[in-house]
Amino acid sequence: MTLAVKFNPIIHVLGLMLTALAVMMAIPAIVEEVITEQMPLEFIFSATFCLIIGLMATFATRDNQPFSLDVRQAFILTALSWLVLPVFAALPLLGLGLSPEIGLTFTDAVFETVSGLTTTGSTVMTGLDGLLPGLLLWRSLLQWIGGVGIIVMAIIMLPFLRIGGMQLFKTESSDKSEKIMPQATDMVKWIMSVYAGITLLAAIAFMVTGMDGFDAINHAMTTVSTGGYSTHDASFSYFTHPTTQWAGTLFMLAGALPFISYIKMVRGHRKPFLADPQIRTFLKFLIVVIAAMTLWLVYEEDMYLFTALTLTAFNVVSVVTTTGFASADYTTWGPAVAAVFFMLTFVGGCAGSTSGAIKIYRFQVLWVTIREQLSKLRSPNRVVVMRYHGSRLPPELPMSVLAFLAVFMASVAVFTILLAMLGIDFVTALTASATAITNVGPGLGPIIGPAGNFAPLPDTAKWILCFAMLLGRLEIFTLLLLLDPHFWRD
Repeated sequence: MTLAVKFNPIIHVLGLMLTALAVMMAIPAIVEEVITEQMPLEFIFSATFCLIIGLMATFATRDNQPFSLDVRQAFILTALSWLVLPVFAALPLLGLGLSPEIGLTFTDAVFETVSGLTTTGSTVMTGLDGLLPGLLLWRSLLQWIGGVGIIVMAIIMLPFLRIGGMQLFKTESSDKSEKIMPQATDMVKWIMSVYAGITLLAAIAFMVTGMDGFDAINHAMTTVSTGGYSTHDASFSYFTHPTTQWAGTLFMLAGALPFISYIKMVRGHRKPFLADPQIRTFLKFLIVVIAAMTLWLVYEEDMYLFTALTLTAFNVVSVVTTTGFASADYTTWGPAVAAVFFMLTFVGGCAGSTSGAIKIYRFQVLWVTIREQLSKLRSPNRVVVMRYHGSRLPPELPMSVLAFLAVFMASVAVFTILLAMLGIDFVTALTASATAITNVGPGLGPIIGPAGNFAPLPDTAKWILCFAMLLGRLEIFTLLLLLDPHFWRD
């Protein structure tokens, strides 16, 4: 058997990514030196090592041929970028150059960066209120970088790779493998500009509602990226003013909408959000859930209406958009509410956004498929044309979505069993698996609930959850395909 993949272009791009990651480390390093007036040794050592490896990989694979990627290379690059970058991004969290008690173990550091870059938001870190400002900013920056990487992957790579029904959102930037990089350049510029603009608006909104500048910038990055890292152990409940929570709700929602609609709006298209069936269904779903849960809290928990609405809107949007912020421990609102929040974990936002989980369009395609099956049962000889937003669905797309849903739920079951085999209780094992693969963050129970932390879990469980987070972020099949021996053959 001979390998059918040329790795030079893949290694070249990974080298460029590592070089860029090293440069990004300068931002928290400068901030830490300005605030603490101490040398940020953990970033200096980490950036130097990352830069050396990145430059070596880049120059060793440089050639004069036009850059292009075929399907296999695109799959491998997409997967490897999410596997390699978290390991190097974990270096500052190891406390290089600092006292040994400041740094995390290698397992915890990788868990934190995998959770960060995948915008999951599960954390093993405590004492955030007293942590070095550079490390706090680095965690937030990782989620912000991961968020924009997710958008680029969703708009450009996944439709081209036909992952889980994403071919439904194919654009001219993802129509042919030979044109991925040249055609994608303009799209990436638009994505970066819109993403940075929304983040800036979020930071301003948070400062206006009472956050200091450092908290506002950090939470803007982790809100728009739907990541959920905070600079405080109390998460968003640290900020008690209702306007701050409403600002958070608005920008979590903004991060969960398709960024292609933002780009269309900026380029002069009228009403792109109203024309998108995903957005309409997504917003209607949120309104119904928020209204129902608000009434529940008013009548069952005897809350004031505005208080119930504020808490419900923030926490429901946080879980559905897979952000993972918590402004209250909603598991104390009763078992029915806890069950609802667990089910909301699987929903997710729109395709082409920073959110994870199953996503709204897959539920829409599933509903269309169910209706077609019911029509065939009523009239076996009837020809039914499945449509989405007025357009005929490609014949392979429903099967692609169904396959994704089947493997998605099977993965949750497998990870739950693996965690239970380590002696973890069923609720923690189930919700940890679900929250990892959906990239939400908090689970249920006393250990990993909204007021909990993943630090008490054994190291083996953390590595299992790292794989689950990556699997969910890469829409499952991108990573699973690499395990197929036929993928590597001519």
